[in-house]
Amino acid sequence: MTETFARRLTGAAGIAAAAALIVEVPLYFVYSGPPPDANVLARLLLGIVALACLVVFVTAFRELIKRTHPAYEWAASIASATGLVYATITLVSMGLEAGAVIATDHPIDPTITVSGTYILYGSISRLMLGLFLAAVGHVVTHTDVLPRWVGRSAYVLAAINLAFVPSLFFGNTPGHFYAANGWGTTALMGAILSYWLLAVGISAYRSSIRLRDSVAA
Repeated sequence: MTETFARRLTGAAGIAAAAALIVEVPLYFVYSGPPPDANVLARLLLGIVALACLVVFVTAFRELIKRTHPAYEWAASIASATGLVYATITLVSMGLEAGAVIATDHPIDPTITVSGTYILYGSISRLMLGLFLAAVGHVVTHTDVLPRWVGRSAYVLAAINLAFVPSLFFGNTPGHFYAANGWGTTALMGAILSYWLLAVGISAYRSSIRLRDSVAA
């Protein structure tokens, strides 16, 4: 894998993951009561696609650092590992939700009904995502692999995610901001991640074009 291809793959995967997440998150707010099965399954499918793209993103990012700044491969490996754990945890949560919806003969709100996902989507995911973002921030702020704003924003988002880790002590009402499965803990964090991934993906992809052009020149 060349540096140009690693940048292009990182960027394309980040953009694709962000696009799926940006479409997915609003679907959680379409219905005030239990949503129809089609709504739940559609947003879960979008989430699965987004997480598959996220797996590619974190893997390509590690390969990019390995080739451009091998001294920071350890931090990129932490970012990759925690990103993969985050994706796995969220995929398990989605599987539990989808199974409950498919097996039930009437509309349910899986964000309330499927209690096993409360801290998977919440505290556990926030901790893993916080570690992932902190590792990305460390790599980017100490290298020139991507613009410095990527590293600084990663640190800020890491702190915000870590601030939501204690939310498991604050109940299970999705309408509450800071509940274990609250809209702040889950949906808001997902929305912020999606737009950050979009910006980073665009930056990485544009850097691959500049690198290609400089090599051609």
